[in-house]
Amino acid sequence: MSTDKKSIAWRHNHILSRLHQESEIRMTDLCKSLDVSPVTIRKDVRLLEEKKLLFHTHGSISLTDPYLTQDLNVIEKESIMMDEKLRIAQKAAMLVNDNDAIIVASGTTVLFLAKLLDANKHLTAITPSLNISLALCNNPNIEVIQLGGIVRKTSTSVNGPFLRQMLSQFSCSKLFLGVDGIDLAHGCTTSSIMEANANQYMMEAAQRTVILTDSSKFGKRGLGRICHFNKVHQIITDDKVHEKYVKDLEEMGVEVTIV
Repeated sequence: MSTDKKSIAWRHNHILSRLHQESEIRMTDLCKSLDVSPVTIRKDVRLLEEKKLLFHTHGSISLTDPYLTQDLNVIEKESIMMDEKLRIAQKAAMLVNDNDAIIVASGTTVLFLAKLLDANKHLTAITPSLNISLALCNNPNIEVIQLGGIVRKTSTSVNGPFLRQMLSQFSCSKLFLGVDGIDLAHGCTTSSIMEANANQYMMEAAQRTVILTDSSKFGKRGLGRICHFNKVHQIITDDKVHEKYVKDLEEMGVEVTIV
């Protein structure tokens, strides 16, 4: 075997070995660590991608297909990573203070949060989610404001121009937001463009955005882009998240809380 072929095989093993350790790598980082040109790295990545050993998207590579996010029904989502979602919700509930005005978006983890809110605290909770409104409405100390709009059946939440008009009237301390994807290059995403827009309006009405997401969402991209990380204050996730994501997010100024 020629030296060049050995070099190619060594580079491929190095790339795959790093991916198993780091989950996602930027192409520019590979150029530096292997001391080769971008053209060489692109050739290596293309060969490995053709063998279905990795996935390449916009300047980075990963072991999992970032476009595998699905628009599952909220009932189906509830049974996925339940223990992790419960721990995340318990931690988020500790951030809610007496007399807070908060926005609770849609999704299964934020629904867990709604069910765990301290019944003794006086709160105003604004939500687009019908399920969350139902979970909160029997609590005498929580004033529930249900946002109006077009109901998206898979998430039982509303969106559209009426939602935006209502949100323009509010200023809240915190938004608790669920996502379908966390991608270091692309930001926070969801499987629905309309829901992504609704989330953006909710972010405008809150002083602080807290994302509740289990570790399975990292390295994934949904169809609708919500925001980049400069608009996110805190992410609460479980202990299965890869340390590279934590390190990179903290370098971007995001507070990452692991439970």
